[in-house]
Amino acid sequence: MEQQELTHIVRVATDEATAKRVADLFAETFDPEEVAASAFETAEGWSAEVHFAHAPDRANVEELLRVADVDPATAVFETVAKKDWVAASLEGLKPVRVGPFVVHGAHDRAKVGPQEIGIEIEAALAFGTGHHGTTQGCLAAIEEFARRGRPKRTLDLGTGTGVLAIAVARRCRRPVIASDFDPVAVATAKENARQNRAGSFIRFTKAAGTNAPLIRNRARYDFVLANILLPVLKQLARPVRPLLAPGATVVLSGLLASQANAAASLWRAQGLKLVSRRTIDGWTTLTFRRGRY
Repeated sequence: MEQQELTHIVRVATDEATAKRVADLFAETFDPEEVAASAFETAEGWSAEVHFAHAPDRANVEELLRVADVDPATAVFETVAKKDWVAASLEGLKPVRVGPFVVHGAHDRAKVGPQEIGIEIEAALAFGTGHHGTTQGCLAAIEEFARRGRPKRTLDLGTGTGVLAIAVARRCRRPVIASDFDPVAVATAKENARQNRAGSFIRFTKAAGTNAPLIRNRARYDFVLANILLPVLKQLARPVRPLLAPGATVVLSGLLASQANAAASLWRAQGLKLVSRRTIDGWTTLTFRRGRY
């Protein structure tokens, strides 16, 4: 009999804020290739789930739960076939609506209205499906930009599932360059773009930073997105500046609310003006504009 590949799950039924706190803590603590953490709404309320490729150290898990203000006794530890938890995770994720965008799984395809822009993303992580506050903040910033006009060239740094690049391509129908340091992410994002009828507008490249030839050759950009954590945003501030067109808009996310001021000061030092700040579920998205000179 064929042996099924197993995964180990820790599940906590709780309120929305606690579920997201648990998911963020585990995502930041473990290697993303070994552990997937998500928070999502279910019919009964909210749930945080952490999926381990290998059996975790239970004492370590329980200590992290305490850090997140969760009683370990309320957590469910179980082992299931991997194909089962992937399906369950996707079924539990509801469509996310931000402006005209509806980010959804295949099981909710029929819920996209005729005037809405459906972006279908199949992933076990809530972050990759639009449920994370950083993704929602960036989608709102994309719509805000699109109402003023269409970008000539867009750069999406740290594209992940490609959801933001796809959103720009579908909303504005203009060229997008999207990059990620992870080759698996690049391949996944490329396939997502194809599935969402955006592949003809987006070119993908593997890159850590801005030195990839495809990125350099297409400068200058009038719209830049970077949904990455603070340490990387700090490193990008100086190298991104020469890639910007006059009047360019830059959207940064991946920032806890407490980190927003530190990021803002670094990017202001590059001659950018902070024009908006949006916080969703404790995560802040900053929008800057470069002067026309």
